[in-house]
Amino acid sequence: EYEGDRDSEGQRHGFGKARLPNGDTYEGEYEHGLRSGHGTYRFKNGALYTGDYLQNKKHGKGVFFYPDGSKYAGDWVHDQRQGYGEYLYANGDTYTGEWANNQRHGQGTYVYKATGSKYVGCWVNGIQNGPAELIHLNHRFKGRFLNGKPLGRGKFIFDIGCEQHGEYIQPVQVKETVRVVEKEEEEDEPPLPLEPVWKVSEITKLTPWSPHDEE
Repeated sequence: EYEGDRDSEGQRHGFGKARLPNGDTYEGEYEHGLRSGHGTYRFKNGALYTGDYLQNKKHGKGVFFYPDGSKYAGDWVHDQRQGYGEYLYANGDTYTGEWANNQRHGQGTYVYKATGSKYVGCWVNGIQNGPAELIHLNHRFKGRFLNGKPLGRGKFIFDIGCEQHGEYIQPVQVKETVRVVEKEEEEDEPPLPLEPVWKVSEITKLTPWSPHDEE
């Protein structure tokens, strides 16, 4: 169903309201039969998008309310979260920063609501990766991350006015040689990756070191 403006060829053009066969509705601007310009799209599942369109795709600035209560407000390119935007997650966490292909990518800040801690730094394809700071209530960690875990040189900075320098080392996985006979038939489960271990090198007064210094 459609009610609204049309062009000389009868295509939806200008402002109109439509109900789609799947139960979704759209109210907004059209250009020659396609959603283009500003509009509001309501999904049957409870989701809602209000913002810019270009040839039926979310493109420009827009806000998307997801069915789980989460929300994204920011830039879109060809239906993808891309550019700069803020995402409020269902658990109350927030991410503010750069996006590419629907994922956190570039520089951004992620705030954990449960603890108040925040990660400020680089992201690659949705994962914490690169130089960053992890800021807690009364101390923070400055260093580099790889695949969501701190790795390599860094330092903990404490509000009382001192720093603990060191590095996160990835432990080597040791294969167990003992095997239980009854379990012979079962396939070996892949070992869980070990957490990086913090190794202290020195404690100093506050210094201006940053992970970019080595580059």
